[in-house]
Amino acid sequence: MDARRQIVALDLDAANESGAMEAARRLGLTVLSLRPRGLALPALARRAAAFPTTLFSIELMALLEAGLNLVEALQTLSEKESHSDRQIVLSGMLAAIHRGESFSQAVSHFPQHFPPLYVATLKASERTGNVREALSRYIAYREALDRVRKRVVSALIYPAILVVVGALVLAFLMFYVVPRFARVYEDISGNLPFFSALLLSAGRAIQQYGWLIALAGATAAALGAWGAFQAPVRAWVGQRLWRIPGLGARMKTYQLARLYRTIGMLLRAGIPLVQALDMGRDLLSAHLRPQLVRARKLIEEGQSLSAAFGATDLATPVAARMMAVGERSGEMGEMMEQIARFHDEETARFIDWFTRAFEPLLMAVLGVAVGLVVVLMYMPIFELAGSIQ
Repeated sequence: MDARRQIVALDLDAANESGAMEAARRLGLTVLSLRPRGLALPALARRAAAFPTTLFSIELMALLEAGLNLVEALQTLSEKESHSDRQIVLSGMLAAIHRGESFSQAVSHFPQHFPPLYVATLKASERTGNVREALSRYIAYREALDRVRKRVVSALIYPAILVVVGALVLAFLMFYVVPRFARVYEDISGNLPFFSALLLSAGRAIQQYGWLIALAGATAAALGAWGAFQAPVRAWVGQRLWRIPGLGARMKTYQLARLYRTIGMLLRAGIPLVQALDMGRDLLSAHLRPQLVRARKLIEEGQSLSAAFGATDLATPVAARMMAVGERSGEMGEMMEQIARFHDEETARFIDWFTRAFEPLLMAVLGVAVGLVVVLMYMPIFELAGSIQ
């Protein structure tokens, strides 16, 4: 939309979305919608153009603590940055500040890189002029979230390696070894044990239709990779995981801990409770968001946070008691962060226990599967040796 409030459409050459938006703003236009031209992989493009928000906050806070003002600190970061996409973001923030906008307004022009709670934290800090405290609070918040996420990822690395190696070994046996044994046993197929004959029949089928099976496997892998980037597919898988006994309760505790930590950080930054609940809504799974909306309505009607969360099943027993203590002491923000730390430690203990129990079980299953295939291949040889004796 131009200065005369007329809708216009135009094509711009830019490295990414933020660069195109900034170019349109320099022309005096307000961007209503933006769409890339040509074929592209949006998920991969977003990953390539990701802005390191946490690293940017750490570097900016260090420069501010060194005595530089905000403009000088941003100029320093912009001059040292060699990545074109990040350079565009920093230049855009500097241009907004030079136009007279506040730091929070400058950051809000890049919603794909800076979440709403980051903008709200900066906006609240501008009332007191303590931007460093806001940056420090957000850095601590992100580090706490990343700590739990990294623990989960690291716990899944070794089982994932076991599954991949086991699948490769089984594929080697079924696609290479078993078909060759099938050719050796062709003349005595009538005298083979039942399971050995079944396995060797599968080997012959793989030998005849191996290309079709490989094509089906590659198609399934491609569809799985595509589905991993689709929100409806992830939501469907998440709903099935939530229904698993034991695991669903742990997943809920993990998500509630993220919600508690977000609300605590925003309350300590001076954000009103109702606004903090709105900002934390996207951290929850889709089926938990209606409960948060009901809790928000109860709070607007005058109920306390502990009562509203308890009525909507968003408070664990420990969280409900600690919230009540925080309401009496008036330190609700700090208490919410303590609740989040308690549940993060509980989640970490569960991950450690699950890893210790699951890895040996997975190794046993893979070992039995590989051993069963080998035994079934050699069983006719064992029986033949017995008959010779």
